[in-house]
Amino acid sequence: MQKKNSKSEFLILLSFLVVATLVLTNGFAGRILAQEEDTFRKIEPIADVLDKILKNHVYEPDTDKVVEGALEGMMRKLDPNSEYVSPERFEQLTEDTQGQFDGIGVSIKPDDDGRIIVFQPIAGSPAAKAGLLAGDCIVAIDNAPTEGMDVTQAAEKIRGRRGTVVHLTIERTLNGEAEILEFDVKRDKIALESISEARVLPQGIGYIRIHDFKKNTADDLANEIKELRDEGMRSLVLDLRWNPGGLLNAAKDVSELFLPRNTLVTYTKGRETDEVPADKMEFYTERAPILPENFPMVVLVNELSASASEIVTGALQFYSRAIVVGTKTYGKGSVQTLIALQRPPGSALRLTTALYYTPARVTIDRMGIKPDVEAPMERKEWAALWTQMYSYYEGEDPSLKNQQNHGAVTGNEVTEDTVEDVQLKRAVEILLEDPVFDNLIAKYHKDPHETQVAAAENGGPAPDETAQEDTYEVEAE
Repeated sequence: MQKKNSKSEFLILLSFLVVATLVLTNGFAGRILAQEEDTFRKIEPIADVLDKILKNHVYEPDTDKVVEGALEGMMRKLDPNSEYVSPERFEQLTEDTQGQFDGIGVSIKPDDDGRIIVFQPIAGSPAAKAGLLAGDCIVAIDNAPTEGMDVTQAAEKIRGRRGTVVHLTIERTLNGEAEILEFDVKRDKIALESISEARVLPQGIGYIRIHDFKKNTADDLANEIKELRDEGMRSLVLDLRWNPGGLLNAAKDVSELFLPRNTLVTYTKGRETDEVPADKMEFYTERAPILPENFPMVVLVNELSASASEIVTGALQFYSRAIVVGTKTYGKGSVQTLIALQRPPGSALRLTTALYYTPARVTIDRMGIKPDVEAPMERKEWAALWTQMYSYYEGEDPSLKNQQNHGAVTGNEVTEDTVEDVQLKRAVEILLEDPVFDNLIAKYHKDPHETQVAAAENGGPAPDETAQEDTYEVEAE
């Protein structure tokens, strides 16, 4: 039992938590001092608990872990997207947006009940090859139950050295029936590509699917568009389905490939009080688009299109630059800023500091964006489509990346064992109706004030609406 150093460690912990409190209040010391008595009275229970732990716990506490646990708890109580970022996790976040990492290639999220769910397997990753699907609930990792774990803890358990194996217990629900599945997934070096597929479909329709938004996404997309135009592309389907987001800056860079120079893409606004001015940033396009403004274009979205993908969708829809087809998007309109901490060295806070707004002057947080053209697809169907699309990785032949099977719309044979990509099919049908894009806009485009509905100002769902996760480098993930 620790006795000798308990008082000094207690004081260190208390000081650390006071500093953390200052950080979480944006460092406005004047406000803290003005409310000093009330503020420090409210954090007294933290000091009491820490004192009891250090003096009385049956095992000698690991001070670093106690501090980390306290910070994780504080962040978890703020909102679902704020978190304490350990030094290891901070390094991983940097890898995720810029390079490679060792793991199984899956992004995870908490659901409304706090369970760990698969948000997106990365194309061609060990997770995708093993058969993990978006929406799968991770029940256990290496036989350790995930109940009570946060996303950071689960991610750390899933990641590991290349060549090692992680055992995942999955609960998958299809048509209301749940089943338990077991997966042994071998970790590997994960290449973080943004473009999952690019090709020219019959009759000159280009198709590009973006997995997420990284620093290099706009450059990669511009290169793909140039290649497809050289192959005879006369119209474009930009597929943002299953896209969980990424960097806010990257969403602006992608949008400016299609919108005129000096066009507002999005803006952010933080909390505004008497003492604190609103944190506001505006993102405008800075260069001329690479496609003509009347080049026919459809954006595909579904219920897993989130964050940065919603920024692009909202901008292209608002300016009538694209017809949006699919289902209502996820509805993550918040911005997380990475704030480096001096202690522990290398750690950070991923703190929700603002909401982003579409050019319609609304935030769609928890509301999502409605498509111009509804093209519903049941979860069972798109889960099967997801597996079907990645079947080209069997045998690990990367040359088949741009030949994924979407059914008859991509010229593949349709059998009782295959699935038709009805959303892509609907997009193609629309583009084939009329080569004049203005005519298609006049027929299909809806008023953005109908498709981009504002969330309630108090942070809850808008009245009479049922709602369904960005960082400034800023990550909009």
